[in-house]
Amino acid sequence: MDFITILFIGVGLAMDACAVSLAKGMSLDKDKVKKYALILALAFGFFQALMPAIGYFAGSHFTDYIQSIDHWIAFILLSLIGINMIKEGKEEKEDEVKIHSISFKDILLLAIATSIDALAVGVSFAFLKVNLWIATTTIGITTFVLSFICVLFGKTLGNLFEKYAEYMGGSILILLGIKILIEHLFF
Repeated sequence: MDFITILFIGVGLAMDACAVSLAKGMSLDKDKVKKYALILALAFGFFQALMPAIGYFAGSHFTDYIQSIDHWIAFILLSLIGINMIKEGKEEKEDEVKIHSISFKDILLLAIATSIDALAVGVSFAFLKVNLWIATTTIGITTFVLSFICVLFGKTLGNLFEKYAEYMGGSILILLGIKILIEHLFF
């Protein structure tokens, strides 16, 4: 798997974290936005990098048994994750009131919740024999940068983009699943 593909996977996986970052940015007091942009970006980036590594090691124990159908597994996992993200984008988001801080517990839960999809992607990485260091670093940095930016711009972008972020992320993951399937079946 080439770097550009991994980068697009990172962008796709980061969309949940971006949607949350936008929402939190919109609801934070103006003087707290920069502080929480850094905190949320670090938490989201760390967990988006950690979860594929966990999935990779869990999936690597089964590689010898499933290698002949690995492309189908990657396609199904990425498609299901993408469809789920699109479904979540359709759900109505409640307007949040201005908040002065976000608790450590809430940050941790948000980081874990937005990175669950990355666990399944890590399993598919094991089957595709992806370079884990490059993949997790790319995904973590991509999520960090995008989340940081989304918190900062959350004040001005409004609720509209939050909805489309999940559509875009889900679509990217589905398209990558299709690309992997086509590459393995025809090339």
